[in-house]
Amino acid sequence: MMGKNQAQGAFSPDSDREVRTGMEGEFSRVVDGLPGIIWTALPDGGVDFVNRAWCEYTGRGLPEAAGDGWLAAVHPDDLAELRKGWSSILASHQPQDMRARMRRADGAWRWFVLRAGPVRDAAGKLAHWSVMATDIEDHRASSEIASPSVGAFAMIADALPASVLLMTPDGEIEYSNRQSQEFRGATLEQQRGWKSADLIHPDELPAAIEAWERSVKSGDVFDMEFRARRFDGVYRWFHVRGQPMKDEQGRITRWCTLDVDIDDRKRSEALLATAMAELAASEDRLRATIDTVPGFVWRAAPDGSVEFLNQRWCDYTGLSLADSLGIGWTSVIHPDDGPALGGYWQTLLQAGEPGSFEARLRRSDGTYRWFLIRAVPQRDEAGQVVKWYGQNTDIDDRKRAELLLEGEKRLLEMMASGAPLASVLEALCDMAQTSLDGALCSVVLIDPKYTHAPRDSSSRLRLQTLAAPGTSAQLLEGTDGQPLEPDFSPIVYAAASGETVIADDLIAEVGWDRWRPVALSHGIRASWSTPIRYSCGGVLGVFSALFQDSNADRAHRTLIAQFTHLASIAIERAHSEAALKQSQAFMSKAQRLSVTGTFSWRVGSDEIVWSEEVYRILEIDPSVTPTFALIDTRIHPEDLPAHEEMIRRQRSSPGDFEHEHRLLFPDGRVKWVHLVAHATRSEDGGVEYIAGLQDITQRRLSEEALSKVRSELAHVARVASLGALTASIAHEVNQPLAGIITNASTCLRMLGAEPPNIDGARETARRTIRDGNRASDVIKRLRALFAKKEASTEPLDLNEAAREVVAMLLGELQRHGVVFHPDFADGLPMVSGDRVQLQQVILNLVLNASDAMSDIRSRPRDLRIVTRLQEDGHVRLAVQDSGVGIDPTDSERMFNAFYTTKSSGMGIGLSVSRSIIESHDGRLWAMANEGCGATFAFALPCVRSARARESMDNAGSVSGDARERL
Repeated sequence: MMGKNQAQGAFSPDSDREVRTGMEGEFSRVVDGLPGIIWTALPDGGVDFVNRAWCEYTGRGLPEAAGDGWLAAVHPDDLAELRKGWSSILASHQPQDMRARMRRADGAWRWFVLRAGPVRDAAGKLAHWSVMATDIEDHRASSEIASPSVGAFAMIADALPASVLLMTPDGEIEYSNRQSQEFRGATLEQQRGWKSADLIHPDELPAAIEAWERSVKSGDVFDMEFRARRFDGVYRWFHVRGQPMKDEQGRITRWCTLDVDIDDRKRSEALLATAMAELAASEDRLRATIDTVPGFVWRAAPDGSVEFLNQRWCDYTGLSLADSLGIGWTSVIHPDDGPALGGYWQTLLQAGEPGSFEARLRRSDGTYRWFLIRAVPQRDEAGQVVKWYGQNTDIDDRKRAELLLEGEKRLLEMMASGAPLASVLEALCDMAQTSLDGALCSVVLIDPKYTHAPRDSSSRLRLQTLAAPGTSAQLLEGTDGQPLEPDFSPIVYAAASGETVIADDLIAEVGWDRWRPVALSHGIRASWSTPIRYSCGGVLGVFSALFQDSNADRAHRTLIAQFTHLASIAIERAHSEAALKQSQAFMSKAQRLSVTGTFSWRVGSDEIVWSEEVYRILEIDPSVTPTFALIDTRIHPEDLPAHEEMIRRQRSSPGDFEHEHRLLFPDGRVKWVHLVAHATRSEDGGVEYIAGLQDITQRRLSEEALSKVRSELAHVARVASLGALTASIAHEVNQPLAGIITNASTCLRMLGAEPPNIDGARETARRTIRDGNRASDVIKRLRALFAKKEASTEPLDLNEAAREVVAMLLGELQRHGVVFHPDFADGLPMVSGDRVQLQQVILNLVLNASDAMSDIRSRPRDLRIVTRLQEDGHVRLAVQDSGVGIDPTDSERMFNAFYTTKSSGMGIGLSVSRSIIESHDGRLWAMANEGCGATFAFALPCVRSARARESMDNAGSVSGDARERL
């Protein structure tokens, strides 16, 4: 709504004309559709409306035609007679016709018949005049050139756009023109003898007969309007004018009647009457509608002063209409909105353009509510503003929601930017105070040191005020960390009980004896204290709202709940961020202690993100963006091909993986790193690896040292077993030595014979060489087994390795009465390992099996070595004996260092054997046989390459002697 000096405007049905102006669009559409020139006038004759046909013919609009202005279109020679006839019509209140010339827009004058008729209201009172002008220029011209001859009469009559009849004094038809014959569908001969009464509509017939008889009796002109039946049975309205023709004695000799078809005019008049009646009825509806519009409807003058306000305005503001008109309504504008609204309204008045503005208006109870004020100008045909119309719509709920949403957005932005919790809660309290009509709001937290302590409604609490803009410290007494009883104040009770405390009228309250008088002294009449809860349900603190009105609107409950929820989000976020920072610090420290960094790799974009520890491990400046090219500069050249193959493989076939490689630094230092990665899918379906990178250089150095220790220990174990093999070794060496001596003696005898047996001596010499080689092989195997040297990995045949060990132990086994049963699978794939270490394991298992059968007397001492290829691709070697067996509970403990069941054992053989097998990525285990004895077995991964098969063939040629002996 807008005013002359501030924002003003109005809309009002103050008079019939104002209402009709409101309905002008609807009325114009109705009348403009009627045929002919039409205008309406007030009961006093002043024209108040002209239709479009009038404007198009005269070239004039309503402003020129209003009142008596329409007479300017009448020919000066006809004006006096027309004024006289128009005055007569106004005085009689009866319909009449007038004739006059009217000027066309191009200056031409044409004759018209002006038919004026009254329009009455429901009570019969004259409400308006309706006038219809019919162009008769062409008809009149035909009449002027008529001949007095009788023959010419028919020609003239046929040219008239009306029915012409000549009738006897009794009413019988003597003559009818062409239009009459066409209307009746009968020739003149057929019409002779007809009575005109036969064609008149039954509803008008009595009145027509009465009027005819009166004209016949008095000799006056017959003039009447009634409906006549056409040849097809359709009735049409006619204006019938009968002129009596008299002889010299004054007797009527015939009647000459002119029937003018006025059906279209009648229909137009009926339609116009209906429209006017509806218009009149619409006045009351319009007034009622305006007063029931959900808002304030107003109208203002072109200068902005308010002329009308609907009833809703008065009901809302409590002002009377008289006090609100002009600029009086501006007294209800909020002081903060008045200047801006006044300036905007003046801008609209100057521009003459529609506009809208938002401002607060005071309600009768003093409450301000937001309204959207819209103003639209009404212009005349010249484009000048004649009125301003407007409506004020209550948008308070929407405006408060928008302000609340804007405030929530600002709070969330503060949270996201890491603003201090106190600042966020201060902003929250400011927003709440604005939304709660100036209530004093505060946020009080339970002291964190006591948050998790068990509490009940009788517990003493310590509270801390975190935000309380504009709230007196006296109203928050005790919230400075001192222990308080729950009944000290509503805030403390809400914190202790976890329940919302609502005090609608503090004057009527009987509790809080210390706090309540202080609150009342500060003008506080109502208090709302709502617990702020964790998402898991625990109480964080209290949101307090203090009102100066004892009748605080309970609709505030929703807003307070929303503010409390926002406070809980802010507090929990602050706590979570603090915990996250602490967790990040712990993680950073843990990564540093464990020498482990984390990183991510988006495969689609090759985007890589490192933690600080990864930068430290790689010794790269943290400001440098990680790339694969940068990583390659740190990979050891010998490991780079394997690393690139691993990256290629993980690109094409995503999945979890592990990888170890070396880093080479510019100063020559080498680091070992171990990579473990887990593959995930992002929302767009792309592959992303989350991985950890650990510096295992120290572990590698430790493993190498441990390997050396294990090697020393394995050597000790081999040397320890040397004593047990003394007899077997002596037997193995004595056999070729004895053969050498025997063959040498035989060779000498053959050479000393006469003649010397050269061929025999040559054969014995070859046998001597053979036995010497056999002794040499035995010594080589012993040296290889018991020598101290670094482990070396090579493809080997586990069958051949076992045969060589058994060949060396065969004499010892026979000496102890052990029967050896080899069960070697054919075509076993190669395994990768150190020959000496694996043979040491076989040697230890065979000796243990022999020892386990040393006390057996009741059954054969059978020892079986079995090799097989397992389904998982591992090659298994098992040593089975028929000895005393093992306790199932000891199947794992016997592999511990220094654990032994022998009285003279050291307890390191099986422990060393397991460490050797595990260093070859294998497994060593023991189990009891179903009958007697035990089985010790180990399994190693196989090697299936052509190179391994070639090595197998070479190993077979070297170990042929061992295979022979077995």
